[in-house]
Amino acid sequence: MKRIIYTFMALFALVFSMTNISEGAVDVKVTWLGHATVKIEGAGKIIYIDPFITNNPVAAIKVGDIDKADYVFVTHGHFDHIGDTVEISKKTGAKVISNGELSEWFKIKGVEKVQTIYFGGGSVFDFGRVKMVYALHGSTIGDAVNPIHGGVAAGFVFDIDGVKIYHAGDTGLTKEMELLADEKIDIAFLPVGGHFTMDIKDAVRAIEFIKPGKVIPIHYDTFPPIKTDPELLVELAGEKAEIIILKPGESIK
Repeated sequence: MKRIIYTFMALFALVFSMTNISEGAVDVKVTWLGHATVKIEGAGKIIYIDPFITNNPVAAIKVGDIDKADYVFVTHGHFDHIGDTVEISKKTGAKVISNGELSEWFKIKGVEKVQTIYFGGGSVFDFGRVKMVYALHGSTIGDAVNPIHGGVAAGFVFDIDGVKIYHAGDTGLTKEMELLADEKIDIAFLPVGGHFTMDIKDAVRAIEFIKPGKVIPIHYDTFPPIKTDPELLVELAGEKAEIIILKPGESIK
């Protein structure tokens, strides 16, 4: 009888400790800084995605406000996604993560810490794991007069302390998004402004494909062509996921 009691107590202690570990492991903070710029804080690291700050009319911060960054992830080569990556990396020593073509361009621009990742099984970092995923979009650097091939546009799936975060980058609706349902995404940053990316209607379909827990709409209201009402996403997809509309500079954990 005592043996049974001790076994039960041991199992209870194990379950209790695992619960505490799980609860303590989800201390990940995400901040939308306007347009497609996102800041992630977790596992003791600070990560920026597509840091378009200078010349961004809705940016919540200035580049001068950034005094620490460990990584900058860039989804593709357009000016509103490369943004201030070079300056931030030179100022903070942050490592820049992007596709191969962009990586070479960043080296030419004087960025010392550069790492290339591509579509595949994923890459391990000191904060967790990142998987590059497909995005339906272009990636040209520069303008039509002097274009530079910027590789293939992408999105990223971050796994930080067991929290799955999907940043779609710039993308149209794709059937490949159905594959992301297996990732069990906790937070999805989805572009909804239309014109260059998905609009609200397509974002609803994307939510049906991805099945995320929470959705934060991005890439809207920066410029006139991408003005939209994100409340419509709540109306159309509020029963499919928790839709969280942030103002630039606001955060959730």
